[in-house]
Amino acid sequence: MTFALSYAWAALYVSWLLALFGGLCAYVAVGMALVVAAPSFAWIVAMMIVAVVSAPHAFPRLMQPAGRGTRSSIELVARMVAGGVLSITVSHLSPVLGPKFSGLLAVFPVMGVVLAAFSHRASGNVFTIRLLRGMVSGFYAFTAFCLTVTLFLNTLGVAAGFTLALCFSLIVHFCVLWTMRLSRQRVPA
Repeated sequence: MTFALSYAWAALYVSWLLALFGGLCAYVAVGMALVVAAPSFAWIVAMMIVAVVSAPHAFPRLMQPAGRGTRSSIELVARMVAGGVLSITVSHLSPVLGPKFSGLLAVFPVMGVVLAAFSHRASGNVFTIRLLRGMVSGFYAFTAFCLTVTLFLNTLGVAAGFTLALCFSLIVHFCVLWTMRLSRQRVPA
């Protein structure tokens, strides 16, 4: 969420490259602060709930339409290569950094980096800010999944723990979609 919010606000004023740099710097700063502070599990859960609930409302409010996303076959290949290179780099750096800092890489926003940079370059900042806001809305289900795995994996076992996490995250995801649909219906056109 830190990356997405930082990138979105930077994208209002700077190019995709500078917005990417700003988003990554914010992600590293917040991640390092959390690693060094090492808050308790209860504090982490509380911070995640506050972040997930407040993040969609912290994006810039845009009145202009997003326009159409543009893409080409070459860009699609470039996105896949960029995502692959980032994933491999993150995977190879994890053992070098040790258990504390590799956790920071485990949640590295590979997809967010690729989508934001390429979309901003090809389709503009309004399109990208709306894309990132939508992506952050998916974090409700992701958070539910991770929290459920953390709480129940040891007691239920791998298969049951992951099945419960999957079911719970799907319930949360569909509730979010339903809520978003209701809020769109209430907004006058």
